[in-house]
Amino acid sequence: MSPEEAHYFAMNSWQRLNQYSWQRAAMRKLFAAASLDKPVNVAGLTFPNQVGLAAGFDKDARWVDALASMGFGHIEIGTLTPRPQPGNDKPRLFRLIEDQALINRMGFNNEGVDVAVSRLARVQSNVIVGGNIGKNKITANEDAWEDYRYCFRKLFPHVHYFTVNVSSPNTPGLRELQEKKPLEQLLSGLMDLRKELGTTEPKPIFLKIAPDLSKDQLSDIIDLVDSTGIDGVVATNTTISREGLKTKASEIERIGAGGLSGLPVREASNEVLRFLHKESGGKFPIIGVGGIMNPDDAKAKLDAGASLVQVYSGFIYGGVGLVSAIKKELHRY
Repeated sequence: MSPEEAHYFAMNSWQRLNQYSWQRAAMRKLFAAASLDKPVNVAGLTFPNQVGLAAGFDKDARWVDALASMGFGHIEIGTLTPRPQPGNDKPRLFRLIEDQALINRMGFNNEGVDVAVSRLARVQSNVIVGGNIGKNKITANEDAWEDYRYCFRKLFPHVHYFTVNVSSPNTPGLRELQEKKPLEQLLSGLMDLRKELGTTEPKPIFLKIAPDLSKDQLSDIIDLVDSTGIDGVVATNTTISREGLKTKASEIERIGAGGLSGLPVREASNEVLRFLHKESGGKFPIIGVGGIMNPDDAKAKLDAGASLVQVYSGFIYGGVGLVSAIKKELHRY
């Protein structure tokens, strides 16, 4: 079974085990380790614990209730775009087992934000849900702000926070939006829209960045958080680097382009995290993601300045037990 087929098979099977409320209660009792939850306030939201699921795993909000049964403190859906799009040609997801890594070039495949909204309206769990938003492939960069605003407006009543994704390497030209001027315009526009929509509840806006940014670019990110007033940063997305891999070079060449996640991105992600936290003086919260394969990796991100952590590739390799294992480790402190 291909990695992408395995993903849907496994999660649809888990969904069937969580179809009814009594099943979800049983699964939570078995897997969620709710007694280890330690609530934490980040950007005005109270998260039941610090362990979340990164975007990309549940792109279309298919499995929110089922995933909540595993004990996640928050689940980030998406990346969502205004219009449905199939993404890049298959195969587009690859396992590097020797490296405990994944390479993906999914290309923002999703059913469109309206379908996700219809599913979110039926969610029964009280888990924190984040909405990760992006632009359609066919949308020119100069018009990208319209895509982000459309998704923001649609998701606003249904999610607790937003993540603005300008850092995926799999949509042509997307990372150009990480440059200071276009990014400032995009984020300021979303802040204005948040004010226009109005709510008594906090709706934090985070920016997800790549691990491949230079220190000058990271300094620009710190300035942008301050100038636009957004709430924080998600550090980091996947990397385009292939340095230090154990997998044979011929296999890497055969796989081709895509973002690398998992263990090999851990140190680069942590460096970005440490830089942002230190240079900003800890003025804004950071969600640490990238290379969390075990509880010690999660603790290292929190020690480096993260307020919350997210797993993805480590969850693929470590299974459902990783969530409770991380919570158990963090409960000691």
